[in-house]
Amino acid sequence: MRVSPLRQRLLGNVVSRTVLSAWAWLLLGVLLILWVPLVFVVWAVTVPFDKGRYWPGWLFRKVCVVHQVLNPLWSFRTSGEKVSDPRRPYMVVANHESFVDMLLLSHLPWEMKWLSKEDFFKYPMVGWLMRMAGDIKLVRGNRESIVSAMKGMRDRLGKRVSVMVFPEGTRTLDGAMGEFKDGAFRIAIEAKVPILPLAVVGTREALNKGDWRMNVTRAEVRVLEPISTSEYTKHDVAKLRDLTRERIVTAVAEMKAGGKA
Repeated sequence: MRVSPLRQRLLGNVVSRTVLSAWAWLLLGVLLILWVPLVFVVWAVTVPFDKGRYWPGWLFRKVCVVHQVLNPLWSFRTSGEKVSDPRRPYMVVANHESFVDMLLLSHLPWEMKWLSKEDFFKYPMVGWLMRMAGDIKLVRGNRESIVSAMKGMRDRLGKRVSVMVFPEGTRTLDGAMGEFKDGAFRIAIEAKVPILPLAVVGTREALNKGDWRMNVTRAEVRVLEPISTSEYTKHDVAKLRDLTRERIVTAVAEMKAGGKA
């Protein structure tokens, strides 16, 4: 996504990227420390009636919104379709550009449970928050974990909470979108919930692989039209998967060509 030359010069020349990045990471750490007791209180109060842990998760994601507002290096934008009923469960799928995708997608105004690799659950504060939020752990290559994760996704959808999956399985290394895996689409058909595709652009430039320093970046997530699964059967998983990927590929190309965030 394009960043104005003036803003690039100001941030690049007046204050170094290193100093601003250090501020942004320190800020994120402080916010996480503050957020743990807040989310714990909401979790404890809502446990009796919020079986899907909707509200602890909703509050958890807001830490990303506050962080971005106070981080001068990043500008995030959401666009596209509006979700009128936040408790209408969707299987939400998006292309995966960067770790920053998770911070960007947290700006969407409804709660969804994330299918995340085991590593994130091991981090102090982040892991605690994810557990209180009811996110779903996955150990790659472990069959028992895969079965458990699929059971967890069905459980959250059944409790009227959307589930968020990156069907590529891992973030892109060269900017090209990888092939989608079947799991999310199979469960969407079984649970009879729509697919909600998201197109992400700009997050890959926000943080270079192997470099802790952030870049001046504008990123956007566009919510695409939901895809009903009511006419699909277990034999149509590949068809649904490929249709979803095609729509995201098209949207990403349009967003990059337009240069808007």
